[in-house]
Amino acid sequence: MAVDYIVIVVYLAGMLAVGWWGMRRAKSKSEFLVAGRRLGPSMYSGTMAAIVLGGASTIGGVGLGYQYGLSGAWMVFTIGLGLLALSIFFSARIARLKVYTVSEMLDLRYGGRAGVISGVVMWAYTLMLAVTSTIAYATIFDVLFDINRTLAIILGGSIVVAYSTLGGMWSITLTDMVQFVVKTIGVLLLLLPIAVVKAGGFSEMKAQLPTEYFDPLGIGGETIFTYVLIYTFGMLIGQDIWQRVFTARSDTTAKWGGTVAGTYCLVYALAGAVIGTAAKVLYPNLASADDAFATIVKDELPVGVRGLVLAAALAAVMSTSSGALIACATVANNDIWSRLRGIVRPDGEHDEVKDNRAFILLMGLAVIGTAIALNNVVEALTVAYNLLVGGLLVPILGGLLWKRGTAQGALASVAVGGVAVIVLMATFGILANEPVYYGLLSSLAAYLIVSLATPATDEAVLAAWRERLAGRAPEPVAEAVPAHQ
Repeated sequence: MAVDYIVIVVYLAGMLAVGWWGMRRAKSKSEFLVAGRRLGPSMYSGTMAAIVLGGASTIGGVGLGYQYGLSGAWMVFTIGLGLLALSIFFSARIARLKVYTVSEMLDLRYGGRAGVISGVVMWAYTLMLAVTSTIAYATIFDVLFDINRTLAIILGGSIVVAYSTLGGMWSITLTDMVQFVVKTIGVLLLLLPIAVVKAGGFSEMKAQLPTEYFDPLGIGGETIFTYVLIYTFGMLIGQDIWQRVFTARSDTTAKWGGTVAGTYCLVYALAGAVIGTAAKVLYPNLASADDAFATIVKDELPVGVRGLVLAAALAAVMSTSSGALIACATVANNDIWSRLRGIVRPDGEHDEVKDNRAFILLMGLAVIGTAIALNNVVEALTVAYNLLVGGLLVPILGGLLWKRGTAQGALASVAVGGVAVIVLMATFGILANEPVYYGLLSSLAAYLIVSLATPATDEAVLAAWRERLAGRAPEPVAEAVPAHQ
């Protein structure tokens, strides 16, 4: 294992070094939060794929393959479908808005009255996404170093908080590119073929396993539909995803770079399911399906390769965790704290960077503390996604697609959908399907009814909105004048 340890330690040290390098570039708010809106197609595609394919997509995707066979790919597959839909239909318009948060988009569209409430919902979602990603460190470091859960969370979380705080989005972007390469080599090029060969090839896998393991719909139609509602629609509106769209240097980059990333996700989904299916042949009686990834890596891979694949799993967790962390801090500072205090001040690049850096550190400590205290990760993530989709999907997509939507309709949609989701989770259980189904329907009904019952949005607001969507509005001073290097 010594070689494996060296691979992991070098990888972690490299992440910190990149964070230090990124600090030298992040001299303005734009550079710190959205990498100066300068990413080209290759870097944009790699970092977008890295953030959406986290620990749940890697360890959880293999676990679903172990449990259900090839149809276990559907969870990650719906993530890829969501990213494709976002990239093809919405990303160009989103990139042209030149904002930092989803709530800022809602303020532009509805006239400045939807930001704080939507910001609170989005903050809760990004916080829990960062927490669940951070908890995954415990599984990986337990396999690597046999250390206890709390120490593993502190170790992994501290590294992510360190490089994210130092360089903001530039550090996260550069580390995500490394993580994308490591994941591609470790999971797709090494673990996938080795797992299939160790299991005796596809013919032996088919001979050893029930036929439903090779049924593309074996996981169940209702489960697939729920995945679409939660993950496909969740990809369309999450702050962590939008903040990556804001990094694109052009709307063309956002559209086609995101399309490449979405296609990569579809391939990654199938790979995870195949690896899990192979693990079922090799280890038919594991206590937990989520142990499949760690078990096949630990027992079947040669020294050195094992370290690289475990680094790939670590990369998957880190990319999602860092993306969720900067999204959480951006929302907390820009959408909640500044608004509640009523702060209106001229753009001071140095102060903006210091403020956002402080919030990343603060939110990072909160994430680590919550991760240590929390037990049920699946329930926490389900609550976050239910609130996100049930409360924010309708007013966001409605604002992009329906001219008649109003601020009152948006606020009613967030409130009714959010309350409905909470009540239904308390009634049916957190993991039930009903909360997201009926929460989304009630949110849509509230948006349509209240929007039609209230005066249309002021034409001046809509005119300004159309100018931003078309990319014709002037950029803020803080964007147009970079800080002195």
